[in-house]
Amino acid sequence: MAAFSPTMAMNSLAHPLQRHIRDIKRRLLIVGATIMVFFVVAFSYSSILIDWFKRPFEDDLIFYAPAEALFASIKISFLAAVVASVPIILYQFWKFLEPALLKKEQRWAVPLFFLGLGFFVLGLAFCNLVILPLVINFFVTFGMDRAITPELAVGTYVDFNVKFLLAFGFAFEIPLVVSLLARAGVIQADVLIQFRKHAAMVALILSAVITPDATMFTMLLMAVPLIILYEIGIWGAKAFGRVPQPAEEKSELNEEDSADGDGEKI
Repeated sequence: MAAFSPTMAMNSLAHPLQRHIRDIKRRLLIVGATIMVFFVVAFSYSSILIDWFKRPFEDDLIFYAPAEALFASIKISFLAAVVASVPIILYQFWKFLEPALLKKEQRWAVPLFFLGLGFFVLGLAFCNLVILPLVINFFVTFGMDRAITPELAVGTYVDFNVKFLLAFGFAFEIPLVVSLLARAGVIQADVLIQFRKHAAMVALILSAVITPDATMFTMLLMAVPLIILYEIGIWGAKAFGRVPQPAEEKSELNEEDSADGDGEKI
């Protein structure tokens, strides 16, 4: 019987790693090709997308630099391609992680992915239908009341909208993230309630950093939903949070989980 050499040990570790790297490359190529296909399709409708973006602003958008309209079309087409590719991205990510998950984890993975996607889309819809019309109408009306004619550049306008949309899309993930952390036993609802005032202050600071302009109006439009989402997260932590258990019960639960697990960890 041949002796087990260090070279054989290195080869046994290298083969699974190489397999995972090949799998990552293949799935990244699929995601990249999907985004490119959707980008080509979205770019052909970029004028419609920009026209849909400018709904709160009645006048025509203008451009100052020769390539400003082109770059604005590319940016808005790429955003549309990424949003359209989210189901494919989540599916490829899930298929890569699936062999490494336990059966108990596999049952929750897909619903959580789609729940997170739903919260993100809800944030985009809320921002586009409620927040952006308020912000744009406020600033345009403010200038017109002072006898200033509004002429918005398409590049600046698209940047303004995209930043707001992404900020609200990710902000709407707060209740889900807080509920999952409470379910995992990382945080408790009582701690969240205790630091409620600190969370409000953090929301104001984040609003000042995230929003495209640092006016009090846009800060409040961003901070107030963040505070409300934090309160919803407290409710989710109360409803789904894990009750603290003694150390003996925790060790018993860990033994049961290890006995049930059959996932292949990467």
